[in-house]
Amino acid sequence: MSNVKVSRLVYADFHSTNVDGMVDYYVNVMGYSITEEKDGIFYLSNCLDHHNIVITPGDENAIKSLGYQLNRKQTIEEVYVELQSKGIVAKVLKNAKPGIAELVELQDPDGIVIELFNDIALSKNGYSSSGIVPLKLGHIAFCAINHQEVVDFYQDVLGFQFTDKIGENFCNFLTCNMDHHVLNIVASDQSKLHHIAFQLKDAGHQNASSDLLQKFNHPVIWGPSRHTAGHNIATYHYDPDGHVIELYTDMDVFLPELGIFEPRPWHKELPLKPKVWNSLSSWGTEFQMDLSKI
Repeated sequence: MSNVKVSRLVYADFHSTNVDGMVDYYVNVMGYSITEEKDGIFYLSNCLDHHNIVITPGDENAIKSLGYQLNRKQTIEEVYVELQSKGIVAKVLKNAKPGIAELVELQDPDGIVIELFNDIALSKNGYSSSGIVPLKLGHIAFCAINHQEVVDFYQDVLGFQFTDKIGENFCNFLTCNMDHHVLNIVASDQSKLHHIAFQLKDAGHQNASSDLLQKFNHPVIWGPSRHTAGHNIATYHYDPDGHVIELYTDMDVFLPELGIFEPRPWHKELPLKPKVWNSLSSWGTEFQMDLSKI
């Protein structure tokens, strides 16, 4: 068992061929604020952290790295030593990103760059007064060639816990806190981002968000529908770089000490425990997404 424990997903850093378009989307549509611009790289905050989205100029549209905050029970040097003891190639970086004095960088088995840190500077901007304005960046989903190896890595190395599956060998849901999932790993013949998800307040917020997306020419491509795994009500749309964005509410709350989810009226099993589901939607509106367009 690993002593390295991730506590939350803090930021996603994107390579983009269309930096201006992505920044405009996150500011005017999503309601993020620009904390800092440095060397053409934009750091945007949802509310509290120095950054939750980073847009970095690049020659492709893809995830550059993901930032996870640790539980602060180990120093970065201790985390580095433990990773080394497990045969994980890692390095400690000083001031590699604004707002983060020290982090350890590594890669998961599918090559996704992970940045682990204990502390991040605070943003002074607070929540925006316009745009969608999600509560937080909630989770990330990846298509992975090395599906089981990736799942094992996040559990054995970074302390994630299993919460649910869609099919025995299709999609695993993992968490590092009380959210039903912070990470989805989807079995695939290619490795790439599947979607990135943001939490909304309630159904009214979701309805208003769909109207705003239509206004800015980012129509909903699927949903709303209540998922089975996690039971979150979700809609999906494309950002300017073609990434799939999920907006959700009502996600299950995991009680790890009890191995169950907090009871909800829409649960068909009480108490509800982690399980294997046969489909993604509990409303009969089956999930439709062309992975070739992602």
